[in-house]
Amino acid sequence: MPAKKRVTIARIAEEAGVSIPTVSKVINGRPEVAPATRHRVERLLQEHGYQRRVSQDGGPAGLVDLVFAEIESPWAMEIVRGAESAAHEGGASLVISVLHTHAGPGRDWLERLAARRTDGVVIVASRLSSVVQAQLSARSLPFVVVDPEGEPPPGVASVGATNWNGGLAATRHLLELGHRRIGVISGPADMLCSQARIDGYRAALETAGVPVEPELIRRGTFLVESGHDEGHALLSLDEPPTAIFAGSDLMAFGVFEAARQRGLRVPEDLSVVGFDDLPLAKSAWPPLTTVRQPLQEMAALATRTVLAMGRGDLPETRRVELATELIVRESTAPPHTAT
Repeated sequence: MPAKKRVTIARIAEEAGVSIPTVSKVINGRPEVAPATRHRVERLLQEHGYQRRVSQDGGPAGLVDLVFAEIESPWAMEIVRGAESAAHEGGASLVISVLHTHAGPGRDWLERLAARRTDGVVIVASRLSSVVQAQLSARSLPFVVVDPEGEPPPGVASVGATNWNGGLAATRHLLELGHRRIGVISGPADMLCSQARIDGYRAALETAGVPVEPELIRRGTFLVESGHDEGHALLSLDEPPTAIFAGSDLMAFGVFEAARQRGLRVPEDLSVVGFDDLPLAKSAWPPLTTVRQPLQEMAALATRTVLAMGRGDLPETRRVELATELIVRESTAPPHTAT
């Protein structure tokens, strides 16, 4: 008889119609949840047999704080799945905090952290100030940064992806198909991953002897709306691109919509490449060619690392970048030529 699949807090949240942080609050006994919501979540936890991990002495087996700037995207869900899996394997529970700002953790979060028995912190796509770093170190709390927004401070453990290689591979793929006028929509200029993807795009063009045209480089927010808006801007040019490399799958979906609104077909009239390889990418129409960023593996490695650091095992390498991979599907093709 096959083993019953372990339920995740992501599934509980979906069935309860609430956010993952709300389920996390119920599991960890935090008070700021409406009674009706708490009852609904607790009922589902009981129905699915969800149990918080405990140690041999009956106390909590350990807590890992997973800290997001924002969580309302499929990208964040992949991070949660990877961190939760690794925490479960390590006999720990996961607490999810959402800051609603990219400025990094502040005083309120630090006070909440001090009120619970946290064994380590995984900080996702946020800035880590020297003040927060000092306070975490003063509490002897190990921490790891996933996909840091800026250059990680010296000595801080971080896990990211080979964003430059991903930008290079995406652009080379389009060049090899015969495209020469290739637009790019990246994320915010002050984010390390955004700039690395742009740099990879530039390197591919320069290596192929194709001029880098400033009007073909646009900045977005990694979200669908910015892909739509910046896609329209690129397609409104007097000489529009025949292909667009979007710095996230969500922005690529926005480009799909912008193309449809202009009567353009993907990939017959416009090739599109994304970045992330979210589960939605292969079920989109057409299925999206994209650069796979190993989000679950990144989160799992960060979580295992922070648990190991809590046991006194320091990582041999402070900065780890996991490999990206081009996944070719049906949203790219050679450029259409008029007859």
